[in-house]
Amino acid sequence: LRFNAHKLLIDPYARAIEGQMIWDEAVFSYHFDRKKEGQLNTQDSKDYVPKGVVVSPYFSWQEDRHPRTPWHQTVIYEVHVKGLTAQFPDLDPELRGTYAGLSAPPVVDYLTKLGITAIELLPVHQFIHSHALVQKGLRNYWGYDSIGFFAPHNEYSSLGQRGQQVQEFKQMVKTMHAAGIEVILDVVYNHTPEGNHLGPTLSLRGLDNAAYYRLVEGNPQYYRDYTGTGNSLNMRHPHTLQLIMDSLRYWILEMHVDGFRFDLAATLARSLHEVDRLSAFFDLVQQDPVISQVKLIAEPWDLGDGGYQVGNFPALWSEWNGRFRDATRDFWRGMDQQLGDFAYRFTGSSDLYANTGRRPYASINFITCHDGFTMRDLVSYNDKHNQANGEDGRDGESNNRSWNCGTEGDS
Repeated sequence: LRFNAHKLLIDPYARAIEGQMIWDEAVFSYHFDRKKEGQLNTQDSKDYVPKGVVVSPYFSWQEDRHPRTPWHQTVIYEVHVKGLTAQFPDLDPELRGTYAGLSAPPVVDYLTKLGITAIELLPVHQFIHSHALVQKGLRNYWGYDSIGFFAPHNEYSSLGQRGQQVQEFKQMVKTMHAAGIEVILDVVYNHTPEGNHLGPTLSLRGLDNAAYYRLVEGNPQYYRDYTGTGNSLNMRHPHTLQLIMDSLRYWILEMHVDGFRFDLAATLARSLHEVDRLSAFFDLVQQDPVISQVKLIAEPWDLGDGGYQVGNFPALWSEWNGRFRDATRDFWRGMDQQLGDFAYRFTGSSDLYANTGRRPYASINFITCHDGFTMRDLVSYNDKHNQANGEDGRDGESNNRSWNCGTEGDS
């Protein structure tokens, strides 16, 4: 048990969250001083953690219609709310980096002219800036550390953090729908920012640690980590499953989103240790009258043994096809020995999907995404040069299947 009465816990069902983490020893259930090792930290954390906000659910969805673009006509544009709008031309400065900026006429016009049919928003669930990043003077730009599965991230609001972010998000969705553009969310239900056994007590850890997290059998002070973040959510427990299913339904019914891309989705399918395509989570999604009707996209891998599961997800799901990405990059740089594999990828990857009756659109065909090299990087660098983030090249994929066209760097 990790309950500590002195730690203010964020309500996992909060519809909005105000404020950001202030990193202090008070948010941890143990003392940093080794002389106090084993003693419970009784410092009150209330002044250091974000707070849930009670919000009005009312919003005029009048005349809103889901575009419901068929899969075979779907073109998805991966979008970061802040990244797309921070320096967007002709956008009012106060709208840059916000949901309102994303749905402003210049941005919507740009998206329409691109010819895309859906935007896939990088994480917009409320997330935190981790202790490790803050200590380095950095911030969590990407957002893959969700602490509020029902709350739109408050730093993307132009109107305020006391519920205004909910109204602003809804208006963004309504505007996108009016332009014929679907809104898909990149969701991170595989872990939380509470980390490993040395992490803070912010929410689920203090509510029911053993129910919400995968613990090491026989040594439950430690956490199973299939995600590289310190913990993995326990998809075997009904409370965890209910939390995730309730969250998905909320974003569909109340926020009117059109689908989800599940980060490290193989973790969601681990019933014991093995990835199980018949896991309880997939069974619930398959039977749910609401969730089964929207677009469901899996990132079909995680960091655990047997985690690479491209081609193995159930019938309702589409998958990021990493094999399409790799084969196309190899073809571009003239790897003739890969032509046979490229032919399979270019014609729908029937070797992955046909035997289980899945259609070609089960494959999400992509070449670049938020992970690793950009499209420009692919034709500019043979090797990664991750210096600006302070990691000195230790992070990220090293085998990028790129070609610098004769000159390393800009040319």
